[in-house]
Amino acid sequence: MSSHLRVFVPGDSGALSVGADAVARRLLAECARRGIDIQLVRNGSRGLYWLEPLVEVETPRGRMAYGPVAPDDIPELLDQGLLDGRMHRLGHGLTEHIPFLAGQERLTFARVGITDPLSLEDYRAHGGFAGLSRALELPPAEIVQTITDAGLRGRGGAAFPTGIKWNTVRTASGVLKYVVCNADEGDSGTFSDRMLMEGDPYCLIEGMTIAGLAVGARQGYIYLRAEYPHAERVLQAAITRATEAGWLGERIAGTDHSFHLEVRLGAGAYVCGEETSMLESLEGRRGLVRTKPPLPALQGLFGAPTLVNNVMSLAAVPLILARGAAFYRDYGMGRSHGTLPFQLSGALRHPGLVEKAFGITLRELLLDYGGGSASGRPLRAVQVGGPLGAYIPEHQFDVPLDYESYAALGAMIGHGGVVAFDDQVNMADQARYAFEFCALESCGKCTPCRIGTTRGMEVLDRLRASPTPAAQATQRALLESLCDTLAHGSLCALGGMTPYPVRSALAHFPQDFGLPGEPPCC
Repeated sequence: MSSHLRVFVPGDSGALSVGADAVARRLLAECARRGIDIQLVRNGSRGLYWLEPLVEVETPRGRMAYGPVAPDDIPELLDQGLLDGRMHRLGHGLTEHIPFLAGQERLTFARVGITDPLSLEDYRAHGGFAGLSRALELPPAEIVQTITDAGLRGRGGAAFPTGIKWNTVRTASGVLKYVVCNADEGDSGTFSDRMLMEGDPYCLIEGMTIAGLAVGARQGYIYLRAEYPHAERVLQAAITRATEAGWLGERIAGTDHSFHLEVRLGAGAYVCGEETSMLESLEGRRGLVRTKPPLPALQGLFGAPTLVNNVMSLAAVPLILARGAAFYRDYGMGRSHGTLPFQLSGALRHPGLVEKAFGITLRELLLDYGGGSASGRPLRAVQVGGPLGAYIPEHQFDVPLDYESYAALGAMIGHGGVVAFDDQVNMADQARYAFEFCALESCGKCTPCRIGTTRGMEVLDRLRASPTPAAQATQRALLESLCDTLAHGSLCALGGMTPYPVRSALAHFPQDFGLPGEPPCC
């Protein structure tokens, strides 16, 4: 057997959680026992999490996929021609032809699952550093204009135009400027940041370096949640290798440009996903939300102009510079340009990551990609946009997933988390959990969030226990008033968005609260 034969077993922490390391060890041991020489590549996950651990074998026809593979499956797989890509009960044929993957538009995730995450040779062979090479030839204003023309918007809750934020930092006065990547991915049901950092770390490094060139910053920080130890290890190794190869640090690629990058760990506070509390944490203080103004773009980290973007925003940048603004802008619909990695979880047969252009519907994601309900029962509600996102009922599943369409529903797309619930869910319990979650995670700085969320649990409990319609009406009015206070009086989006799940659950599932009436039909 040729020593060039490559076999891929993901080193992604999602795959590791279901035994990928044990599969890799058994594969190496069994091949050694048989005198077979293979090159084992620990790639990132393809995002087909219901098939993990997914083993891929490189063949003349392409990469053949097998999964989910258990360690005890290895001897039989080898006996039946695994290394030749032969069919097997665990086989799925060519990986790229698996319908879940074949229908995607992978721009940001083009390399994830395909390359060796820490191989600079692999990264460059698949288009890596083409965007940075282009950026090194452009003046800062032109880099910013390219991002603006592409229509890229922040891949978090606010969806703020990235080019405007970049230009604000670029034109701000200050000798020192910083680029900070918010990698505190704390939303339930989200894992795209982790997948990219573990599966294609140089993409984030390249995006941050381009951002540094654009705004005039020489120092960047990745604020990473401490719950991502595998991502930290991969990022640290990638930063070291990129610096040694001249793509990071002093005199990037032999030019006069410099950009340094460090990883900083957060302590696990959900509120530190908010940019100003994250900056407080980066400076070594407790993660409390800052009042605005001043904006971080003008006075952020250590009082200097600071560009804050999340992982998905920065990871989209290299492709935009490499292929041009028009290439990226032509994906999507309306004012929602490009693609978003939607992360499917909850009561679905096929949980995983689906990168699609804006405009796909929730029904398409749930059925064509998610495979429908895991239990076989009807899907009743889907929470889109994290633990403070609205609950979308079945009659709204056909609304296009774009920022404006969802804002019109009183919902948001946020970071692209999609958590499905079948008809066994109690939506009153879910609404109460929104208040409970916010009360637990509040930094405590503002009264609506600190006190209002606890009062919200109490009001919901009284509403559900109300013995008469009059008592229900009293508690319902009080709850609406409290939601208004949270939405308009909170310092940040943690308290401000808590009404989203509460109000959507009340509007679409009143019977779960003991209230009369049927949910609206449209």
